[in-house]
Amino acid sequence: MNQQAIMAPYLSRRAMMRSTAMLGCGAALSGLPFASRALAQEASQWPRLSAMIDSYVRTRKVANMVAALGWGTDVPQFLASGNTSFTSSVTAGPDTIYRIYSMTKPVTGMATMLCIEDGLLSLDQPIAEILPGFADMKVQKTYDGAITPDNLEPAERPITVRHCLTHTAGLGYSVIQQGPIVQAYGERGIVPGLVSRLQMIPLLSGTPAGSLKQFADELASMPLVLQPGTRWSYSMGLDLLGRVIEVASGKSFDAFLKERIFDPCGMDSTGFRVKPGQEGRFTANYFVFEGLLLPIDLPGSSVYEEDPPFPFGGAGLVSTPRDYDRFLKMLANGGEIDGVRVMDAATVQLATSELSPDTLARGGGFSFGGDEFGFGAGGLVGRGQTDGLFGWFGMAGTCGLVNLKLGLRHNLMTQYMPAEIYPVYQDFPTNVAADAASQLLRG
Repeated sequence: MNQQAIMAPYLSRRAMMRSTAMLGCGAALSGLPFASRALAQEASQWPRLSAMIDSYVRTRKVANMVAALGWGTDVPQFLASGNTSFTSSVTAGPDTIYRIYSMTKPVTGMATMLCIEDGLLSLDQPIAEILPGFADMKVQKTYDGAITPDNLEPAERPITVRHCLTHTAGLGYSVIQQGPIVQAYGERGIVPGLVSRLQMIPLLSGTPAGSLKQFADELASMPLVLQPGTRWSYSMGLDLLGRVIEVASGKSFDAFLKERIFDPCGMDSTGFRVKPGQEGRFTANYFVFEGLLLPIDLPGSSVYEEDPPFPFGGAGLVSTPRDYDRFLKMLANGGEIDGVRVMDAATVQLATSELSPDTLARGGGFSFGGDEFGFGAGGLVGRGQTDGLFGWFGMAGTCGLVNLKLGLRHNLMTQYMPAEIYPVYQDFPTNVAADAASQLLRG
């Protein structure tokens, strides 16, 4: 299985290694005084990133682009260009609402860790203890092959909470798999997110199950694509954890997120839909086809302006640059924000550390051609020169990272699909890293 090909829409190995090494900044920068890093509210602090954002918007590759950056608990700085759509006169900014897709995963990961902190779950607990349907799972003998009995074998071990957090559960993903299981997912409503009302584009098609319970039950009826605990493979593990959380906590998944993360972090514009009255701040989403940007989800008719069939824990949230910065700020400050304790510091440390199981096959972790990263609670974990890095990406060009070692948090919001059409995941962290390194060297 080609892991690099699987993750091409989400990460560029070369860009990530270059940029995160710079974000690690090395021992030479580690002794600089933190107190001297106060950011002026000027784009001149981030000249390379500012030029990148202006270039993307000026050349009409995207309608808008907004970045939020901050050190430690300092107030964020925002760089922005463009309008909420190509036909809008509303300027994009810190409170513009974006579809963040898989940047939802670290949020669900932290919610899971809160359940562990509360004693409701444990990392190595079989999820079948919470959801009995996941006992006695079957696994495809041939990856992405037939889903008939002759190509199935028993799972060698139970799926655990740890597996779901780290994409090592052996679960498939409709945006990753290529075999007959994809059709079966669609027929059973195992659709882990909404994109558009347009159904003619395969990436955008599918009708989700009517509830999170139904989604989980249908997923349990399908075979795994890999033996649990053996390989990293991008999956619906975080979506499944949404159901685990609501059963373990006795609260609906969306209510749990609001009570335990969104409200205490002050993330007033984050949720599984655009709240009534906030539609004027919502962006348009575009599909890039042969150089043309085709509108596929517009304010006023968006699927995100209605309640979803169920809260998608892997790719369902909308948020703003300001809100997601507050989530990263909470992590950067060891689980506390503005005097409010959201998570224990020990929980944050564990969540952002290497959580992959010790049963991984040789070379089965999250890696790209020998360059390896760890994986934590829904996000990548840096190693070596990238030590301290945590975060993840979204399939419409969004990015959310925090360097816990330096206290540097940075997120980028824009809206286009598929993400790999442009090198945003290369350009953004590379330019942030270069500008951050210059700031640190200046003291």
